[in-house]
Amino acid sequence: MNNEISYNKLWKLLIDRGMKKKELQEISGISAASIAKLGRNGNVTIDILIKICIALKCDIGDICEIEDGDKNR
Repeated sequence: MNNEISYNKLWKLLIDRGMKKKELQEISGISAASIAKLGRNGNVTIDILIKICIALKCDIGDICEIEDGDKNR
C-alpha cells in the first residue's frame, strides 16, 4: 500500500480566492520552505496545516487529501 498526501485542494482553493502562494505564506505565518514542501506534496507538520486552515478559515479536508498510490495496479 502506497498512499501519498496531495495538496491539490489547497492550490485550487487559492486560485478560487485569487490568492498567490506568497500571500498564503504571509497571512498564515509559515515559511517559504514549507510552501515549497507543500508544492512537492511533501510532508509538513500538522501545525503548518492548522495555521493554513486558520488563515483561510477552512477545514483540513479542504486543503489536502490522501491519494491511493496503488490505483494503477
